[in-house]
Amino acid sequence: MASNKSVELQNASDADLLDQLSETTVSLEKMKFDHTVSGIENPLRLREVRRDIARIKTEIRRRELAALSPEAAAKRDRILIRRRKK
Repeated sequence: MASNKSVELQNASDADLLDQLSETTVSLEKMKFDHTVSGIENPLRLREVRRDIARIKTEIRRRELAALSPEAAAKRDRILIRRRKK
């Protein structure tokens, strides 16, 4: 079953996803800095934010792949098959 965050991201527009990605990335960098300098109250929050960034990037990539033309998708599939043979 999909988490609430995943469902939220699926319903968001492309522009919203990009905005969320930039905001979350800035937030992560600030949290890393604060944690290095003085420590933060809940260090596990860093993990949550990293995972949120991964979820957002995954949704963006899923949409990119869904928008591929059939020719481009076939070419991508051939490349993946060729890589597996090695």
